Amino acid sequence: MKIEEFNGIVLSTTNFKESSKILNVLTDKYGLIGIMAKGARNIKSKLRSAANPLAYGTINAYYKEDKLSTLISLDVINSFSNIQKDLEKISYANYLLDLFLQVSRQANDSDLFDLLINALIKIEDGLNPRIITQIVELKLLDYLGVSPKLDSCAICGSQNNIVNLSSFHGGYLCSNCIEDNMNFVDSKTIRVIRQYYYVDISKITKLDIKDITIKQIDEFLDDYYDRYTGLYLKSKSFLKQIQKLN
Repeated sequence: MKIEEFNGIVLSTTNFKESSKILNVLTDKYGLIGIMAKGARNIKSKLRSAANPLAYGTINAYYKEDKLSTLISLDVINSFSNIQKDLEKISYANYLLDLFLQVSRQANDSDLFDLLINALIKIEDGLNPRIITQIVELKLLDYLGVSPKLDSCAICGSQNNIVNLSSFHGGYLCSNCIEDNMNFVDSKTIRVIRQYYYVDISKITKLDIKDITIKQIDEFLDDYYDRYTGLYLKSKSFLKQIQKLN
């Protein structure tokens, strides 16, 4: 068993025996792994602060491939102090941790690490957490293998006269494929959701999206996740309550 160094963020923890914890950690090198933090629940333990969700840093561990590794230390890279002290931000952060845990279990891709960290950094820096979360939700559909069709009509494949967005049909709809009594989204929503799909989160410096667009993209993503992903997260239900308060 050898000591390995890598960057990681704790997604969730489970108490183990009297004083230890098992951590689900998303890493830049190995994707999602399990790490034992021995004695981390003891008040004087050096691992106590590292064995909590959102702990992000450089990890030294006795690494075992496809088995439970053992934590030696975690040197903090970013404490996400602004997120930690804000109820809305921490609610979004907890949802993202939960979402990435579920997605990583289905598609253990090390690229997920950068996506999560970049999203959390943008929320930490004050960008709208609701919009950042929408961008992430859309991008994660790729890893789940159920991406919506946002380059052409989901029914006929035409790239012309795109006039609507439908979760039921799986993406864009052109004027020839719309149906009677269909609810329509704003034309801005059609453009913005495609921008979400292709944007590099790390390069975002400003977000200026109208409330109606945010609301319509939320409705599309919520229904799309319900229809195609099979993911039902308690943290999302709590997040919806927080959104109502704001």
